[in-house]
Amino acid sequence: MKNGVIKEVFEMIEKHKVRMVDLKFTDFLGQWHHFSVPVHELTEKSFEVGFPFDGSSIRGWKSIDESDMFVVPDPTTAFIDPFIEVPTISMICNVYDPITKEKYERCPRYIAQKAEAYLKSTGIADVAYFGPEAEFFIFDDVRFDQNTHQGYYYIDSAEGQWNTGRDDKPNLAYKVRYKEGYFPVPPIDSLNDIRNEMVMIMEQCGFIVETQHHEVATAGQGEIDFRFAPLVKCGDNVMLFKYIVKNVARRRGKVATFMPKPIFGDNGSGMHCHQSLWKDGQPLFYGDGYANLSKMALYYIGGILKHAPALCAFTNPTTNSYKRLVPGFEAPVNLVYSYRNRSAAIRIPATLSPAAKRIEVRFPDGSCNPYLAFAAMLMAGLDGIMRKIDPGEPLDRDIYSLSPSELEGIRSTPGSLDDALRALEQDHNFLLMGDVFTIDVIETWIKYKWEKEVNQLRMRPHPYEFLLYFDV
Repeated sequence: MKNGVIKEVFEMIEKHKVRMVDLKFTDFLGQWHHFSVPVHELTEKSFEVGFPFDGSSIRGWKSIDESDMFVVPDPTTAFIDPFIEVPTISMICNVYDPITKEKYERCPRYIAQKAEAYLKSTGIADVAYFGPEAEFFIFDDVRFDQNTHQGYYYIDSAEGQWNTGRDDKPNLAYKVRYKEGYFPVPPIDSLNDIRNEMVMIMEQCGFIVETQHHEVATAGQGEIDFRFAPLVKCGDNVMLFKYIVKNVARRRGKVATFMPKPIFGDNGSGMHCHQSLWKDGQPLFYGDGYANLSKMALYYIGGILKHAPALCAFTNPTTNSYKRLVPGFEAPVNLVYSYRNRSAAIRIPATLSPAAKRIEVRFPDGSCNPYLAFAAMLMAGLDGIMRKIDPGEPLDRDIYSLSPSELEGIRSTPGSLDDALRALEQDHNFLLMGDVFTIDVIETWIKYKWEKEVNQLRMRPHPYEFLLYFDV
């Protein structure tokens, strides 16, 4: 099987007259990195011995005294890179330690692979399907700076509602009103052609795209949905998806971001995650319970809801994530489940067939490392199944309209990255099952986030504080 796939890689190289091989891998935080080698450097042996690189220059990985590492390309991930001028084949790689000759325990893709292996070892299911809906913004201009005496950001978009009065000579109007960006036709939706180009390139790279559309917010918020896939493959797809969205935008003279909350006063960008378990080709989440869910699906929901505060450290891993997850606004912060109800943290989509029965976890966002986020959610769901965690009663009401007294007793997602990291410190044993996550991975993640993100933000004055406090 493997030799056959490797043969296909060399056939692609010959067919497309490839001259360079680009080797891509994901760092601890979820950023793609790459380096390239001439095509003559790729041999069948390369898929065993790999290529060396400096692991000390990658965030959260090796120290400089043990920096040597190597990547081994996965031939099943090969695609002709649409953004490199010289004909290039790209492959996603696994990261190895040269001393142990084993996959590196902090490699996110390896953690996702271990999660899939653990699922099979339990006998509960043999595949976990994930289908993320990663929202993003496409802007025309973004500037920011932070130093000892100033700090600011500036965002602009021709679609932005704030530009209705700009003297563009001429200003052609048709701006997207705040919170009214869902599905307007052109010319209000000015980015349809760009999203179509993204779709065409995605399908060229092997995606099955299901839909593309403008999202709710003003200023170029969009969404492109692609077909669900097994956990590791879906993680690969998210990384390639981001690569395509960002590079098409750049090619068009614009910039795309998956930052959860770049604009104040309008919707942020989430990454709703559809998920289901299957065994022997049969769906396991369909049953005769609430919303046609099986007991297994309800227990899976119970595990997600129980561990949600800790999960947020991986599914919503930035300080900016919690500018979106604010109670009383559009984000689904309430830790309940409900049929068809988008105000709940877990929604049960209306489906017409047992094969389509799934749950949708709505609080994650696109700033996450998809391998870690998907693996963590799977581990929480499996913990729920194995421990038969009752998710409680569903809440089939518009949660946003509930009074304070009615909201009493309903748990919420953490209010900050600080809170999520503390929750992970207290609740991580479910992640350690099957050695999927390790203590080293969890401790390194928490330490990095505190030192490099939470504390760094704490030390810097915020522009809004000058409005609040300068005259004290």
